[in-house]
Amino acid sequence: METREHEIMIIIGGGPAGLTAALYAARAELQPLVFTGMTLYGQVSQTDLIENYPGFPEGITGMELGERFEKHAVRFGARVLPEPVESVDLLQSPFSVKTYTKTYEAETLILAMGADHKKLEVPGEAEFTGKGVSYCATCDGFFYRGKDIHVIGGGDSAIEEAIILTRFANSVTIIHRRDALRAQPLLERRARANAKIRFLWDTVVEEIVGRERVQNLRLRNVKTDQQFEVPTDGVFISIGHVPNTALVGNQVELDEQGYVRIDWKMRTSVPGVFAAGEIADSHYRQIITSAAMGAAAALQADCYLNEQNP
Repeated sequence: METREHEIMIIIGGGPAGLTAALYAARAELQPLVFTGMTLYGQVSQTDLIENYPGFPEGITGMELGERFEKHAVRFGARVLPEPVESVDLLQSPFSVKTYTKTYEAETLILAMGADHKKLEVPGEAEFTGKGVSYCATCDGFFYRGKDIHVIGGGDSAIEEAIILTRFANSVTIIHRRDALRAQPLLERRARANAKIRFLWDTVVEEIVGRERVQNLRLRNVKTDQQFEVPTDGVFISIGHVPNTALVGNQVELDEQGYVRIDWKMRTSVPGVFAAGEIADSHYRQIITSAAMGAAAALQADCYLNEQNP
């Protein structure tokens, strides 16, 4: 018979939501076990400079903030493993969590797997990923020093990516399907004031073209339907995110957009299973709100455990 390691609480995800949940759970002496997967600190690690997290008026890099989250949680007893979870079974109690090396059982579970970059789903995107197609300016910007590149999107993330890329690139052209940005005014002002940034409005990408690497973008104006090509040394895609719910499949209720459905106490449709951060938040998607959701999930999970063991 398979040996299972019993845990009071398992947290899946090592971003702001998961690590804040771990901190609160550890302080409640629940000895949480956190599986971060292979990408430490989630999307926050890909953010070059965070200027809107309270307590850091001069800003802080995403990687450093993630490290502080982890150290804080570990200090109070959280255990953090950089190991991906292969499967979960929420239909039995205790819940089953399987990794490559072991199978665990948990009295309560917090889902904090976050969200991933949304794909354009156009020809050439998959073929040229890593060969001129990127989703992370802080990861890959260095490789485009002196190049002419394009950023797809018009929200906060896209504009932040474009600004970061101006440190390396010769020029950065933002391609947006509308005639106005969705980004916050401060970011838009910064982008418009940057001499390296240009804009291509009312335009969508139809195909990413190249041989061994990206060479051209085949574009279409959504108002005139005119198609045309522009040369490029690289394209950074920043058009949103999709929640990482594949692990739980149809074991918990999802909303119309595919995010885990929760109530105001972070409770999912499965008693004892909670969700926090961008796996359940399609609206705010901020570090501070993800952290707050993680804290709430841990507090509520503690209440759940007390109810189960009066």
